[in-house]
Amino acid sequence: MSRKFFALWLAAVGASALLCAEPAPLLVYIPGSSGQVPQLQGWEVVPVRAVPDDSGIAAIESAIETARKRREIDPVRTYIAGDGEGAAAVFYAASRRPDLWAAALALGGNPKAAIDTGRLFGGNTALVPVLWLVAGNESPLLRRSKEKLAAAGFNLKLLPQNTTLQEALAQLAGHSRYATPSEVDCETGSLAFGRCYWVEITKFDPGQRNDVLPTTRVVPGSGAGLAVGGFGFNPGAPGPGVLVEWLPDNYKGPLKLGDRIVAVAGKEITDGYAYVNMMDDIQAEKRVGVILQRGKERIRIETRIVLPQRSETFTARVQARYFPDSKEVLVISRGVGELRLMLPEYWAPAGINWNGNQLGTADSAGCWVLAPGQKARKCS
Repeated sequence: MSRKFFALWLAAVGASALLCAEPAPLLVYIPGSSGQVPQLQGWEVVPVRAVPDDSGIAAIESAIETARKRREIDPVRTYIAGDGEGAAAVFYAASRRPDLWAAALALGGNPKAAIDTGRLFGGNTALVPVLWLVAGNESPLLRRSKEKLAAAGFNLKLLPQNTTLQEALAQLAGHSRYATPSEVDCETGSLAFGRCYWVEITKFDPGQRNDVLPTTRVVPGSGAGLAVGGFGFNPGAPGPGVLVEWLPDNYKGPLKLGDRIVAVAGKEITDGYAYVNMMDDIQAEKRVGVILQRGKERIRIETRIVLPQRSETFTARVQARYFPDSKEVLVISRGVGELRLMLPEYWAPAGINWNGNQLGTADSAGCWVLAPGQKARKCS
């Protein structure tokens, strides 16, 4: 995939097929290592340096607010795209803030970094198709990421490798966002990200169990690593073992540039893919012996396998649907102690049913609070 060609093509398309009148469609663009940002005539294109974590979400939200101050933005045509190293943040944003996007586009890259946060949920992307144009040959790591996304029901639209960049962006622009969709599905482990379309989880309650709603979390790798200090390697580089290609400044550990990690705990490491897969599957910390190939010398060191401290191990999930024929809102949830509904004018009045319990009628539009054992009430 040529990033230079992509940028040139986008500029050309902006002057023809994707020329849009006001209000402007918005493209949040996360560039890869090239730093190139497309220019689309008639669009508001916002470049953002974002990583797949909550700081990246904050940067994206800030950029969108800045764009809205500059000009009127079409709320139903707001998109996010990322190239190469920026693609992982696209997957993260689609899951963490699905209500922002009509669709998402990943140009190459691998979502593994986003998956390993433990904050990707397949249910959250039900209304946000994530188009993925995979570049080049499919590596084992890429295949494993695809399998994990599929198992969680992630709304992934794989584009054939012969898909042109013109076709990929045209497919992205062909989607529009529903401001108030009649049916939503949201899962989160953080109340800071409890808002999803017209539903907001405001309190967790682990005691509110519901086997009807299993988790849709994309299973992360264990995050296990060797307690030898940070080091960098290319998993696609040929073996034997893992070639140490980068060490931080003032590194004090046992590794040296050019070392190869060829065995861990008595298991031979064929290449970087084998090392990553082995570490992803380890679920317990333990002491291990590691064999290094340093030139013609083989060196044994003693170290530990360590695991990161995971956050958001508990999640809550809510499904909500409005039935226009019966004028009723049906809510099913797990792990939710309180939630809010933002009802549009054309839904009111509407009966409220939460987990099989009738909570009365929302007789007007706006914000309504639901809590176990209580009637639905207007937000204060």
